[in-house]
Amino acid sequence: MRSWNLSNTVSWMLQVVVAVILLQTLFFKFTAAAESVYIFSTLGAEPWGRIGSGVVELIAAILLLVPSTITVGAALALAVIVGAIASHLTILGIEVQGDGGLLFFLALTVFVASAAVLVIRRGEIPLIGMWLSSHSLA
Repeated sequence: MRSWNLSNTVSWMLQVVVAVILLQTLFFKFTAAAESVYIFSTLGAEPWGRIGSGVVELIAAILLLVPSTITVGAALALAVIVGAIASHLTILGIEVQGDGGLLFFLALTVFVASAAVLVIRRGEIPLIGMWLSSHSLA
């Protein structure tokens, strides 16, 4: 079992931030809120893109909060948010329907926090952890 230290505390704080952001957007995606429908219609992915990304984000949030699946959750959150950021930069724009860039800022927050969790817990990523263990760098 991993000892409790500063990096563990920081990781858990970041995990909770990512999970909360992902979970709070689910209400809008799953209830077909006007802004969500607009975003996915603009992307040509309404309704399946909205629902599918919501399901993936729900899974990522859950995995981030289960100790044995943290790195899988962080990697999944990072993967899904790269798509969101790319959509903002190429199609949607930074600001969506007068939100002042809030959704883009939240996406960047999820990206940075998920990446930081993966860096902090790099020894727990299956192939990287095995390599680090065999090279005594963990």
